[in-house]
Amino acid sequence: MVKRFLIALVLVAIVGGGLVGFNMYRDEAISQFFANRPRPAVTVSTAKVESLVWTPRIQAIGTVGAARGVDLTVETTGIVQDVNFGANDRVEEGQVLVVLDNNVQRADLEAARAKAQLDMQVLTRAQELLKRGVGSETAVESAQAAATASASQVAKLEAVLAQKELKAPFSGTIGIPRVEKGQYIAPGNTVATLQDLDTLRADFSVPEQNLPLLKIGLPVRYGLSEDSLDFSGKITGIEPRVDPQTRLVALRAEITDAGGRLSPGQFVQVRVELPAEGNVLVVPQTALVTSLYGDYLFVVAPAEGKGDASEDEPGLVARQVFVKTGRRAGGVIEVVSGVSVGDEVVTAGQNRLTNNGPVTVDNSVEPAATRSGEAAAQ
Repeated sequence: MVKRFLIALVLVAIVGGGLVGFNMYRDEAISQFFANRPRPAVTVSTAKVESLVWTPRIQAIGTVGAARGVDLTVETTGIVQDVNFGANDRVEEGQVLVVLDNNVQRADLEAARAKAQLDMQVLTRAQELLKRGVGSETAVESAQAAATASASQVAKLEAVLAQKELKAPFSGTIGIPRVEKGQYIAPGNTVATLQDLDTLRADFSVPEQNLPLLKIGLPVRYGLSEDSLDFSGKITGIEPRVDPQTRLVALRAEITDAGGRLSPGQFVQVRVELPAEGNVLVVPQTALVTSLYGDYLFVVAPAEGKGDASEDEPGLVARQVFVKTGRRAGGVIEVVSGVSVGDEVVTAGQNRLTNNGPVTVDNSVEPAATRSGEAAAQ
């Protein structure tokens, strides 16, 4: 009985030991397999680090205005007698646009002119009598004063009559008439708007930090969107005072080639172009990865050992390189330090990469990126 028990115990020990040994062998074999198994290569697209001539820029939002533009109004009250213009007519400086009823003023002027003429004749006779020795200097002086007063009255009434006419202060394009014949109007009532569209301007503001970069004559581009800056000009004025409420600096720039495609009051995108900078290192913005530890790139480089390489693409790995970045624009970003010209950086597929992981380069799937060499000033 005891012998059978010992035999059974030995058999159980052999079976249990075999199971334990098999499991230990299996775990070790799996560990060795995965430890020695080469990492599969990750397919990525790449781009070279380039050195470009960079044109910094300052972007803003502006409002188009005419070089000269006014809302026309009359100087005195009256009934509209004539309206001598139509909507969008081209008018010349001094052209009579609106005439108010002036019958009373014309009559007063004619009477004043008649009296002035009579006073001048009296003055002439008094001077002639004085020369003959039959007149007095007092009579001449009285006649002279009366003639002068009459001439002044004529000038006054001519000015009053002129106030009954609204004339164009400069040449330009006039807008929609806002008065009709027979309408009673008074000073302050807008008759129409007059705009000189031959030369337009844009008013805009930029942060005070950009003030040291600005000067008269810098080129400016304008457009209805950032993708179509079709118009050009230059800065003509910089406000010497920073607005203490907004901390913005007001600027004015002319628009030289609008060609009737812009109108006063219109919204435009503005880009001030600063002097170009040479030898600026840039990479596509898609190459940059941002993390809590800083910005970094994956640089494709030859592997240093077999463990870094894959069977498909031996010798290429992606190394993680932390960089310091600068300005961004046009799909590219400035790299201040961390890489050199000619380095090959990963632009797509970073989410599957690890440091020193093997890669396969396939630039047929490279994302579209521009390299315009433009940057927003910071």
